[in-house]
Parts: sequence; structure tokens; C-alpha cells
Amino acid sequence: DAIAIARFDPASSGVEEVILAYPGFYCIAVYRLANILYNLNIPLLPRVMMEFVHGKTGIDIHPGAKIETPFFIDHGTGIVIGETTQIGKNVKIYQGVTLGALTVEKDMAKTKRHPTIEDNVVIYAGSTILGGKTVIGHDTIVGGNTWITESVLPHSVVFRQHRVIVKD
Repeated sequence: DAIAIARFDPASSGVEEVILAYPGFYCIAVYRLANILYNLNIPLLPRVMMEFVHGKTGIDIHPGAKIETPFFIDHGTGIVIGETTQIGKNVKIYQGVTLGALTVEKDMAKTKRHPTIEDNVVIYAGSTILGGKTVIGHDTIVGGNTWITESVLPHSVVFRQHRVIVKD
């Protein structure tokens, strides 16, 4: 993860800087440990670890999420990644992204509630992707401030079209 971040971020001076000073990497590193403990059915500790990191970085990743490597969080404040999210390889996510559920009901606890993000996807700032049946196809770019509740085909570019009208 650190090598990928150093390679892709033009602001990085190297892997050492990523390891020592990048909150996104810090969160990913702790997530990797918490995820192992979560998969071993160790109670509470994985959640406590991730909540500690959430308090320090503003990045909220459930330890049950499945995140391949490498994974790159840039300017991570406000990111939310739900428990049943699946994220492929070479995915980049920017600040304010939510990978969440369409509805929140206790009886959905053991179901796939969060989206699947395939390999080589970039999700820009402020985007919200919801739903357990929602799949973002590989090699897709999701533009900033988008709201997605249905699947997107591979090699897509998704963006929000808006107008700015200035009145005299």
C-alpha cells in the first residue's frame, strides 16, 4: 500500500514519508491488522482499533470490509467504508467518499449491504455509492459529488453534470 501511494501521489517524496505522515496509509495499515482479527472472530478489539483510527484521521473503515492491496486513500477525512464493502486492487479513494448501505435495518445484519468496487477504480471527493447490489465495474472513474445506487459497467466515467448560473 505504501509503495503504491508513493508511486501515484505527486506530492509524496517517498515511501518513508507515506509511512510516517499519511493519515490514509495509517488507517489502511491499522485496518489490515484489524481485518485479520475480525476474520479470526476476535470480539470488539477490531472495532475499537478502527474507532481509534477514525478519531485520529476522520476515516471510518469497518474492520469487516474486504479491501485488496494496493489501496490508496488520499485526503481521507470523511471517508466511510461499510462492513460488507468489497474493494478490488489498485483502487483510489478521495476525501468525503461514502461506501454505504441503501437502508439500515437490524435484520439486514448478515446480508451484503454495501457496494462492490472492482479493480482500478478511482472515486473522487464527495461521492456516495450505496447498496449491496451496486457494483462499480473495473477501470471506472467516479467523478466528485456523485450519488450512485445502481451498478456501473467497467471502463465507465460517471460524473455529475450541473450548471452554475450567475445573475447580474
